[in-house]
Amino acid sequence: MDVKKIENFIDKQKVSFICSIDEENFPNVKAMLKPRKRIGLIEFYFSTNTSSLRVQQYKNNPNASIYFYHKGLFKYVGVMLRGKMEVLTDQETKNSLWQKGDTLFYKKGKTDPDYCVLKFTATDGRYYCDLRTESFEIKN
Repeated sequence: MDVKKIENFIDKQKVSFICSIDEENFPNVKAMLKPRKRIGLIEFYFSTNTSSLRVQQYKNNPNASIYFYHKGLFKYVGVMLRGKMEVLTDQETKNSLWQKGDTLFYKKGKTDPDYCVLKFTATDGRYYCDLRTESFEIKN
């Protein structure tokens, strides 16, 4: 498995999917914009609303997965990563991921209590391409 190839693939995707576990132990999937920040295949950072259903689910159960895909005319590529999701509300992290235009979603700016960051830390994954699937471990 070529880690750089997977990282480049992820960086090109405009949409990602995050998965949480609800109170009845069912998976819940949500489409999101691509991560605001990525550190290798280990850490991924997303911005979201503190009041969202997913935030509460991650607080109750941090088990999570994220998924990226591209469907071309003849080729489908997908990457699924499993790990833990943390809800970060510290101002330093919020400031570091803030982007121009975020006030559209968070009227009070960087200090809006409804603005938080989801930090996903991957442990392992699966890569699908050309009718083949490969599992892999993520090492720090």
